[in-house]
Amino acid sequence: MQTLRREMGLGGAIVTGLGSILGTGAFVAIGVAAGMWGDAVLLAVPLAGAVAVFNGLSSAYLAGRFPVAGGTYEYGYQTLGPWWGFTAGWLFLLAKTASAATAALGVALYLGIPWDRRIVAVVAVVLVTGLVLAGLRRTIVVNTLLVTVTILAIVGFGIAGMVEPGSALSPGGSATFDGLLPATAFLFVAYTGYGRIATLGEEVSRPERVIPRAVIVTLAIAVFLYGMVELGGRAAGGPGWGNVLSEGQSPAQLVSRPFSTVWAVGAVTAMLGALLNLVLGLSRVWLAMGRRKDMPGRLARLDARSTPTAAVIAAALPVALIALIGDISLAWAYSAFNVLLYYGLTNLSALALDRRRPTAWLGLGTCVFLSFFVPLGVWLAGAALITVGLIWKRQRRG
Repeated sequence: MQTLRREMGLGGAIVTGLGSILGTGAFVAIGVAAGMWGDAVLLAVPLAGAVAVFNGLSSAYLAGRFPVAGGTYEYGYQTLGPWWGFTAGWLFLLAKTASAATAALGVALYLGIPWDRRIVAVVAVVLVTGLVLAGLRRTIVVNTLLVTVTILAIVGFGIAGMVEPGSALSPGGSATFDGLLPATAFLFVAYTGYGRIATLGEEVSRPERVIPRAVIVTLAIAVFLYGMVELGGRAAGGPGWGNVLSEGQSPAQLVSRPFSTVWAVGAVTAMLGALLNLVLGLSRVWLAMGRRKDMPGRLARLDARSTPTAAVIAAALPVALIALIGDISLAWAYSAFNVLLYYGLTNLSALALDRRRPTAWLGLGTCVFLSFFVPLGVWLAGAALITVGLIWKRQRRG
């Protein structure tokens, strides 16, 4: 079996996690959530972060025990059995393909080019796919540049909003607890980019030490930066500031001051970074599923640069197709359902190895609980697609 090279250290792992987290989370999800649930987002941001910590600790624990590509797909296979492992991998593909399409649409939204947003989104997918095919080292360099610009933009936005004359940080929208749990379920997805670190476990140096540290540092930075986005947004536009995004208007309207240009630039780099890391992570799960013959075996082949070319292309094509639908909110809600189930299986895998892990029990409980606050239509669509995957698995065995 061909194996991937271990070319990623602690810094690269943290950048990969942040690049996955900050894009659609900071520049789309929080704004859409604020438009839908108002003041509830103030509490939902740290609450979703706490849920992410529980699940992140399970992912880090498993990545140290099984330092291979594939994330929970591989963990489920080795701890729960083939059908559970396949379900986890299928859920990841479904969830993160939708998330990647959301990121691509976010690039189009913030660029403001007078073209059909769906076309711009597909172009972004093509460009990012070309970079991933160029190899992991080049991907990490570009990722670092994108994340740096993104962090500077978020911190600047938060500071500019809070020092704006006349800014009001006091609640003024819906009651604080109205919509808190649906908002938390919605925003939990915004933190799960740390999973890319585990998914790339086969390419991380000293994974048993590096991955847990990278996950914790990544989540701590993300909670802080998301708080800056929410506070800055409320200061600049009031409790309903996210209506700009949920109504599909130009996000530049959010901050009608000169800083809006910097915000827009940061948003584009964040979306590109998220899209880049999602395609990267998706390709590694396609690779892992190809190795076990749950998907065509050609997906497991590596080229001379240790890049799974066929797996990268398999990851990018459905992202481009979903982006053509052009509905950010729908893609994100659908992703939330699959992510909650996926990390439920992550925690079950951790408990299969050690039933005394309290964080795994907390992670499992919060995932199950929050899944009931996902819209019924999304539940039904998700269940149908899971069934399709299981039928595929059965036919592959036959």
